[in-house]
Amino acid sequence: MPKKSTKMSGLQCLASENIWFDKPLYDEAEKCFYEGANGPPSKAKTALLPKGRQQRPRNRNSSSHAGGDQELVTRMKSMELENHTLHKVVAEMRAALQTLENRVATLEKSPAGVPSAKAAPVQATPVKQVQNGDDEDEDDDMDLFGSDDEDDEEAERLKQERLDAYAAKKSKKPALIAKSSLLLDVKPWDDETDMAKLEECVRSVQMEGLLWGASKLVPVGYGIKKLQITCVIEDDKVGTDMLEEEITKFEDFIQSIDVAAFNKI
Repeated sequence: MPKKSTKMSGLQCLASENIWFDKPLYDEAEKCFYEGANGPPSKAKTALLPKGRQQRPRNRNSSSHAGGDQELVTRMKSMELENHTLHKVVAEMRAALQTLENRVATLEKSPAGVPSAKAAPVQATPVKQVQNGDDEDEDDDMDLFGSDDEDDEEAERLKQERLDAYAAKKSKKPALIAKSSLLLDVKPWDDETDMAKLEECVRSVQMEGLLWGASKLVPVGYGIKKLQITCVIEDDKVGTDMLEEEITKFEDFIQSIDVAAFNKI
């Protein structure tokens, strides 16, 4: 019993020790790797490793290499087919070019051209002129385009009647009279001026072609107001200068007069 316990304690001690028994084998494998051994491990490397630690074959890389080879084969087949098609097209083009060259050579050997037949000149048949002295005399006697004196008088009369009617109609139409609308600013001397009397003086100016309109008082400042009055004048009969001259004659009430607005009607 004591010997068995001693043996078990020794095994336990060895198990607890960190000893790398296979280190020489791994060192040898690493040396071979760095010396340039690529690809799958050789038999020597595999033999150096323990049986439990031998590397498994790399199926993934082999499958990827197989897929790449298959793609390369497919591309090569497609390129061969395309090359065959191109060769066929080139052969057809060569045949067409040869045919064209043969036709050109044939045309060059043929005569330049067949002269066309000359067209026979067409002679115009002279038209026989029939001279008949009696007929010509009769045509001279007959005046197809002659004018009749009675027809001329009737046309002249109708023309004169139409002119008279047009003149009468135009005389009845009223002539267009040019008129203008004025807005006058009439200013007094001061705030003590009687504005009602001032307006009465302005409206007392009467002449042919003058028509007075509405009026109003507009404040100017300091209690002074001006008279704004409208009027319509006929341009041919009344002028603005003439109207201002007639209004400014009332010097006791009117200081000045201005044309604030002037519009054609």
